Amino acid sequence: MGNKIYQLFEYAYIGMAIFSIYLVISNWETDRNRAYLFVFFAVVAIFMFFFKRKFRKNIEKRRNQNQ
Repeated sequence: MGNKIYQLFEYAYIGMAIFSIYLVISNWETDRNRAYLFVFFAVVAIFMFFFKRKFRKNIEKRRNQNQ
């Protein structure tokens, strides 16, 4: 059950990154400062996806070694 929740949060970060990229594209011509803010959010969300993924895989690896 815990792994499913971790995976859900991983993909939630990807969803946030996609939404941020959409906001970057829609705000690029009108408000560059806001667009740069959402570029930052997208980069952080993508970083968090890979960080959480690695963390989850390490937990799964430890569980499999202990069994």
